[in-house]
Amino acid sequence: MGLFGLFGSKKKKIADYMSRGAIVLDVRTKREYEAGAIPGSKLVPLQQLSVHLPEVKKWNKPVITCCASGIRSGTAASILRANGIEAMNGGGWFSLNKKLDRLNE
Repeated sequence: MGLFGLFGSKKKKIADYMSRGAIVLDVRTKREYEAGAIPGSKLVPLQQLSVHLPEVKKWNKPVITCCASGIRSGTAASILRANGIEAMNGGGWFSLNKKLDRLNE
């Protein structure tokens, strides 16, 4: 599988998650979020994620994490999965937003 196959599978995974009502969870700071974010996403800064785990579990939906570049969201997705929540790293919020827009075309 080449590089393009890898990205294609991520797109399919995002489409699968969204078809099942996934929540987009932005783990940047409040200031970063207010400067621009995916419409309808929820903000829980990475530093506060452990405190909000019970709330995230109550959503009872898959979660796509995002941040500025994909590093914090990768950490967040790992924390969520370690706590029994179906989660994937959506990467940087800007590119994830473009992928989500394409799903709705």
